[in-house]
Amino acid sequence: MGLSYEDLEVGKRYTVGSHTFERDEVVHFAEQFDPQPFHVSEAGGEASMFGGLVASGWHTCSVMMGMLVRNFLKDSTSMGSPGVDEIRWLKPTRVGDTLTMTNTIVGKRVSASKPDRGIVETQWEGHNQHGELIVVVRSKALFGLRHPGSAS
Repeated sequence: MGLSYEDLEVGKRYTVGSHTFERDEVVHFAEQFDPQPFHVSEAGGEASMFGGLVASGWHTCSVMMGMLVRNFLKDSTSMGSPGVDEIRWLKPTRVGDTLTMTNTIVGKRVSASKPDRGIVETQWEGHNQHGELIVVVRSKALFGLRHPGSAS
């Protein structure tokens, strides 16, 4: 078994992974899920306030979710999430950008109604290759307890 509720320490920051956004991937995602002109063509991007082709914020978040599942949650006691509290897209993700994701444990508590699991508050951050903060996501996740009744 991988990570469980007991292993997650408030204040601990985990580097989750990195991903480089290639042109074809950006356009393919946008054509399916967010076909705004600045996401689907160079001309549309150049005519926009972005001055070039940029990835959809939803694409950025989807990539981060994939990294989180593959590199952090795999084999853990994760039980999913009751929701996302906040998403902030602070800068555009441009074609060729490499986004590095971190996940910080912001808070946690054992569920009062289901004491075999805990609620973990997290903050995801995505920084580009220049160290610029691109996206921040605040969410909660449910994790099973390895030893119900022993954690606080």
